[in-house]
Amino acid sequence: MLAMLACVNRNLASSAQGPVALAKQIGRELAVPRHLADDEEFRIPIVELIEYGKKLFNADWTDQDGGGRPLLKGTGRTLSDPAAPLVSGRAFNRISGPDANSCAGCHNKPFGISGGGGDFVTNVFVLGQRFDFVTFDPKDRVPTKGAVDERSQEVTFTDVANLRASTGIYGAGYLEMLAREITEDLQKIRDSMRRGESRILISKGINFGRLTRRADGLWDVSQVAGLPRASVLTATPETPPSLIIRPWHQAGNVISLREFTNNALNHHHGIQATERFGIGTDPDGDGIVNEVTRADVTALSLYQAVLPVPGQVIPSDPEIERAIFNGEQIFSRIGCATCHIPALPLSKRNWVYTEPNPYNPPMNFREGDARALRIDLNDPSLPQPRLRPISPEAEWLMIPVFTDFKLHNITDPKGDHDAEPLDMNQNVWSPKFAAGNRNFLTKRLWGFANEPPFFHHGLYTTIRQSVLAHSGEALNSRQAFQRLPVSDQDGLIEFLKSLQVLPPGTRELIVNERYKERK
Repeated sequence: MLAMLACVNRNLASSAQGPVALAKQIGRELAVPRHLADDEEFRIPIVELIEYGKKLFNADWTDQDGGGRPLLKGTGRTLSDPAAPLVSGRAFNRISGPDANSCAGCHNKPFGISGGGGDFVTNVFVLGQRFDFVTFDPKDRVPTKGAVDERSQEVTFTDVANLRASTGIYGAGYLEMLAREITEDLQKIRDSMRRGESRILISKGINFGRLTRRADGLWDVSQVAGLPRASVLTATPETPPSLIIRPWHQAGNVISLREFTNNALNHHHGIQATERFGIGTDPDGDGIVNEVTRADVTALSLYQAVLPVPGQVIPSDPEIERAIFNGEQIFSRIGCATCHIPALPLSKRNWVYTEPNPYNPPMNFREGDARALRIDLNDPSLPQPRLRPISPEAEWLMIPVFTDFKLHNITDPKGDHDAEPLDMNQNVWSPKFAAGNRNFLTKRLWGFANEPPFFHHGLYTTIRQSVLAHSGEALNSRQAFQRLPVSDQDGLIEFLKSLQVLPPGTRELIVNERYKERK
């Protein structure tokens, strides 16, 4: 098999130096015949760059594009058993990946919009990608090849990975800019602290607990709340906790759209970005180099950042309208709005989305690597609908995200049906990794209603099921909901149902059932 693979690689390599060269050959089958060269993203009109990003998002990658990763795991590491490359019948695997031909294959709801959520069939098996090719074959004893984990323990369908719904990314640019602004606030508090001082970490009214700097200079993060492990790691006085808000992945694991995109390209499609794997390299052994350029990833990230924002659908029926308005008040009264904060303020300077994110981790394009690209998220020429400041003099824009960007345990301590078997925020060799995860980012309800199924695992077909599944930190609110008269329960559900993604091109954010402006 390896000899055959090497032969294929030599033939491809001898005839091309990457997808751009391959595109010149008649008879080739390429989803993207021409890629952007680095820095070209600064020379073409922004509208064209966004359209190109959409083309990449919709691309059905072929092996001639570099799709597939014969010698790489979805994590980017070399296979545990390189003698069994991921080719032919092993090229796709629903659990360990590659598992999709395109981004839009999973992100397409509602209205077929590229960038939306996905049906249950598009669920992701998060952390399954640490295996070469999952088989559950008990005869396979090579760790993380197909049947046993890092500790040589046999895995099953229920504990090999975490089942996650494919979520929509409408309004993503505003979400990421909010996360950056909160991060900046928290870091300013941290950087102002003297030895022996303790401070509350608070931004936009959201309390992230207490950070303490001991007399010896070491940082005590034991009372910091709602942040993932990577954001509170600290070892010496010279390495304070980063306190970075990570708004992507439902366990708060990823900092930016760009990092998420680089991860997904390799994991799901077997496409390696040059900014992560190097220029002119072929780490997956498929004979294709420079599968996507830095400029390509910028276009992909930008396309996602400028996707339309969700809105609210309030039908003209007076009875339903009254139920929605009543439900909105109940939402706050019973405590839902404590975590699902209806709107958060974003300062004027951060209405401009920049690429790259200043907090990007290594192996992603970072500040200083090249010039930054900027775009005004409120630009009316971008895909509609969009948010609008209340006046030209406004200094703040309220973003109706319905989240607090914090991790919470909302699972039932007496059951594990909503818990995950693995904790992606822990090192795989830590006992905590296999102890599982019960902490999830507060679901942003901005447009969630017409992106079923619901909850982090996508196992609930109705909003009501999701509400009734709340436990742990959300137990009091759920019990308050259960004590409500049936009419008030129904009103709350109607309010949540109104928080929808709107059809492309809709001009207003609050519309009736025909998606026309409410008078």
